[in-house]
Amino acid sequence: MQGAKTEYIYCVLTVFCYFIDMDKEIIRYTEVNGITVIENPAADFPSHWHNAAEFTLILKDGCRFKIADRIYSPKAGDVLLIWPRELHEVLNIPPQGSMFIQFASSVIESNYDLTTASRFFSDYHLVTAEEAPDLNENLKEMIYKVKELYNNKQRFIETKCKILICESLIMIGERVMDDHRELIGSERFSDRAWEYVRAASNYIIEHSSEDISQADVASYLGLSTYYFSKIFNEYTGTSFPAYLSRIRVQNAISLLLNEKLSITECAFISGFQSTTRFNKAFREVTGCNPREFRKMHARNV
Repeated sequence: MQGAKTEYIYCVLTVFCYFIDMDKEIIRYTEVNGITVIENPAADFPSHWHNAAEFTLILKDGCRFKIADRIYSPKAGDVLLIWPRELHEVLNIPPQGSMFIQFASSVIESNYDLTTASRFFSDYHLVTAEEAPDLNENLKEMIYKVKELYNNKQRFIETKCKILICESLIMIGERVMDDHRELIGSERFSDRAWEYVRAASNYIIEHSSEDISQADVASYLGLSTYYFSKIFNEYTGTSFPAYLSRIRVQNAISLLLNEKLSITECAFISGFQSTTRFNKAFREVTGCNPREFRKMHARNV
């Protein structure tokens, strides 16, 4: 039974991905670097996750999805948002009932402000015309434009598609941050605190290969370590060590594409002090170890 299930998954997705295990989907971007467009996806699909974000335009009623432990039954015209590394499942899609785009997490993670704001994206999954008409219309327009670019193979297609996606991400970010401001109150969610966190994110990214500490960043901002830790956790939803580790893994991913560098060299250049910590952090972020990632890249060349 398990073998039949594996074969089913492989057959459905062989055009653009393959699997390390039953939960982790490895997206293969065969047409445009970092972007796929899928029309008429499988009617149902087992629980899985991937490093890409996935925006689904619902074309017919009757679609059902599960994200984490919550069931979504969007209506025609709604847009479902699945963020990088979220466990999700397709329970039902009618024929020609939806289409979706997937884009690499680097589209978010290569921008300091989007990386900082992405902590607020994770709870925002359904954009309806009733609740957010402007955002809903923007996302539908973006998906159709990306589809057109993708199918017509226009010049600078990758950059054009990613500009459209980034513009939509900015609109999503504005909405979810305004919602969060209302939820916790303007006093706690101040523009001044946000600027501190944004500046901290920039500093961490720029100095991630160095042996930096939370106290170093707080001192750079002119804040106490306690206050910096408090607002950083509030705004990013993660601790300083975890955030720094994720940035270093992202840097290591780029380095691993250069096969002239050994895995150990990639680890130390990225800022990790040991290969053990590097391997552990890399698996936590990507779901595979650095050696497996390098093999996957070699298959995609």
